[in-house]
Amino acid sequence: MDTSLLVLGIVVFLALAFDFINGFHDTANAIATSVSTRALPPRLAILLAAVMNFVGAMLFTGVAKKIGGSVADPLKLDNGIEVVIATLIAAIIWNLVTWWFGIPSSSSHALIGALAGAVFVAAPDQLNWGGFGSIVEALVISPLLAFVVGYVVMTILKWIFAKHSPHTVNKGFRFLQIITAALQSFTHGTNDAQKAMGIITFALVSAGVQDHLEVPLWAKIAAATAMALGTSIGGWKIIKTMGTKIFKIEPINGFAADLSSASIIFTATMTHLPVSTTHVITSSILGVGSAKRFSAVKWSLAGRIVIAWVITIPIAAILAGIIYKILF
Repeated sequence: MDTSLLVLGIVVFLALAFDFINGFHDTANAIATSVSTRALPPRLAILLAAVMNFVGAMLFTGVAKKIGGSVADPLKLDNGIEVVIATLIAAIIWNLVTWWFGIPSSSSHALIGALAGAVFVAAPDQLNWGGFGSIVEALVISPLLAFVVGYVVMTILKWIFAKHSPHTVNKGFRFLQIITAALQSFTHGTNDAQKAMGIITFALVSAGVQDHLEVPLWAKIAAATAMALGTSIGGWKIIKTMGTKIFKIEPINGFAADLSSASIIFTATMTHLPVSTTHVITSSILGVGSAKRFSAVKWSLAGRIVIAWVITIPIAAILAGIIYKILF
């Protein structure tokens, strides 16, 4: 077998492994509120998330093109395949570490940070600081917007249903959560699955297999399937953290959080911006919890989650740089 094809095969395998891990790592966030409020039984929630992730992943490619060409130009990077291998190994390691400890860290931050770190070590003059900065900017702004939207949506719902029986309100919103859980999982697929597609396309261009950033159909199907399979396993540790440990979530809160985060994620997808679904969903939950009762939020836990967010990009970048040096 041609060595270049073998190396490319390794890249595709690693990219799909990343997407698989992303499925059970990040999708846990998408269904955490509906599981914790018992709007959906866990197995059904995971099945619903897997199907909707696949559908979302198949319908959009704009984020993939952004990932594939913003941090560095694969046509100008002589050692692009090696960079991608180091990137994926570093991102996978960080995802597994944070999953093991039940920390809702960002797969997006890990991948973007690792790609920038590997490029910087391999060919520092090829790192597109402007493109990298625009992606980081979207990653930083989106959770802030999600917090505000979550707070506003929950405040409006509190005002509308202030005179209604809590039991009746939660019974109605438990049903509506099924819809928002499906929407949440769909938007997750539209954005997160694109990242593996983008990395695969980056590798294909670097290897000279294609000279454009259009995502081939087989890559779309493979990435969507890998994420759906990962989703089918579930991420129970992260579901527990998101659904029960930040604050006691009731169906109306879960509906508000899911609707808020889904709207932010889908807006980002439509503008071709990769955002962290983990950060957006967590921030919307914090915003909703603050609107419900500020003191009800366990801010010490929220603080530890934010610390994990802040350190992910630099740690992933350093790890990818080290891995590149060791392997190549």
